[in-house]
This record gives sequence, structure tokens and C-alpha cells, in this order.
Amino acid sequence: MISYDGSGFSGYQRQPNARSVQGEMEQALAKIHKADSWRSTSSGRTDAGVHGILQPVHFDSPLSIPIERWPRALNALLPDDIIVRSCEIVSHDFHARYGAVAKEYLYKLTTGELDVFRRNYVYQLDAELNEDAMQRAANLLLGTHDFSSYSSPKTDVVDKVRTMYAIDVIRDGDEWTLRFVGSGFLYQMVRVLTGTLLEVGRGMREVEDVKMILEAQDRAAAGKTAPGHGLYLSQVFYDEKALTAHLKETRKK
Repeated sequence: MISYDGSGFSGYQRQPNARSVQGEMEQALAKIHKADSWRSTSSGRTDAGVHGILQPVHFDSPLSIPIERWPRALNALLPDDIIVRSCEIVSHDFHARYGAVAKEYLYKLTTGELDVFRRNYVYQLDAELNEDAMQRAANLLLGTHDFSSYSSPKTDVVDKVRTMYAIDVIRDGDEWTLRFVGSGFLYQMVRVLTGTLLEVGRGMREVEDVKMILEAQDRAAAGKTAPGHGLYLSQVFYDEKALTAHLKETRKK
């Protein structure tokens, strides 16, 4: 399980001419295994600037390093903007990506004063937002739908049906967090959903518009894509019971 500050990366996925989280992880693994390269698999790919709070990554290893020593060994080789939080031995059929039953993303923004020290971690929006309208719009997106309108067309994914278990609009003064829990997310889906809900909150769209956008199955019908630096992959679920317990615990009152 790793955490990373995405502001210094061009995304999670390995790229030939750009810094990536996967590239740094696999470079560290290669050094430990005294190999030219060492493959790993994550629960998914995040875009440039997006952060990871708890992102699962799996890899195979013939080494007999005790499991409790793996985090220290990897962290000694990784840059300061990636930390291995924990390691565990999993079954041979475990897959960090395809075994996931749900994921949780958080989008953080502020409507308060600009802060240069937070510019890479929180979307700073100079606007008034209607929390109630945003939550009512979010509720219309719950359930199983084709989310074509709320994702980038730059994808080769054919099946765009996903299930949204929770979308919570949480406000603490000028600080806002949008929490998304779903069976899976399409390319830029959380950022497009966020951008559209923000347009509802600013009075640029009606609450009911989000449903019509769903039915349109056309990316052009939705709002602007919110910036990547406010987005965090919070956690990934591999067990239905754990997901159910989390949804019950965090359900917005």
C-alpha cells in the first residue's frame, strides 16, 4: 500500500520520457531484485497531479525478505514523494486492479482566500457554492448508469456502465470535500463529475440537469473537467463486507 504526492508526477502509469509513480516504484523494485527492471501492477492509473492516499500495488518476488521489512527496504530507495505504508502477502490469484470491488476518491477544494502553499493540493475556487443543490444533484447520480457523458472520450473502454454507491458533498466553512465511492471509474470521471456539480453549486446548471446529462451519453453535455491537483485516490476495496461497513460508517447524515 503506497501514498504519494502527485504534484511531481506526470501520472501513475510508466512513461518513456516523463516521471511517473510506477516508474519510480519499479526502479526501486529492480534495485532490490538486482535486475534491469521489475514489473508491478496497481489498482489503477491516476492522472498528472492526482494524489494517492492508500493505493494498492502488487508484485511477485522470489526473495525471502520478511514481510515487515519490505516497507523499509523500498522506502530507502524511493523518492520523498512516495511512501510504502504497508506490505502483506496475498494469494497467487490476487490482482490489484481486477480484484477491486470498489474505489473511493476525494476531491478537495476551498472557496476561501488563495494560499500559495496549497496550490498543488486543493482546488482554490473564487465562487459561492450552494451545498444543498450540489448534494441533491449528486443524489441523482447514485445507482447504476452509463457514465459516458461524465468521462473523457479519450479511452478505449467500451463498457461505460458503473455503479455509484455514494457521492457526498461535505463542507467545513470554506473547505469542501466531495467524496465518491463507486464500483469503478472511467478516465477523468471523478473530475468531470466534480466540474459538473460545481456548476450546479454556482447556479450555472439546474439540479435536474445532471440526470439529462447522463441520458445524453455525450461528454459535451457535461461540465468542465476539474483540475487534477484537488483529487485523491482515498482507498480501494477488495471485500464486499468491508465496502458495506465503510458506506454505513461514512453515510452523510
